[in-house]
Amino acid sequence: MEVERQVEAILAELKPGRELHTNVEFYAGVVMELCGLPREMFTPTFAAARVVGWSANILEQAEDKKIIRPAARYVGPQAPVPVSAV
Repeated sequence: MEVERQVEAILAELKPGRELHTNVEFYAGVVMELCGLPREMFTPTFAAARVVGWSANILEQAEDKKIIRPAARYVGPQAPVPVSAV
């Protein structure tokens, strides 16, 4: 718990104004760094590991004929609408 507290304090210094918390990917990134995996491979490695879960979600949705939507609301910036879509 002390490591997590210190890491979150460092993240707050590095990214002021953002509420950042550690998660499994943070610690996996530390392990991959120590194993010598190039940093540019971190994101593809995370994505590859999650494909199985994403695929399972798709299969569950197809089986029930119902889209599963997470209980979350996007509050980020509005994406521009392409002219071709108008």
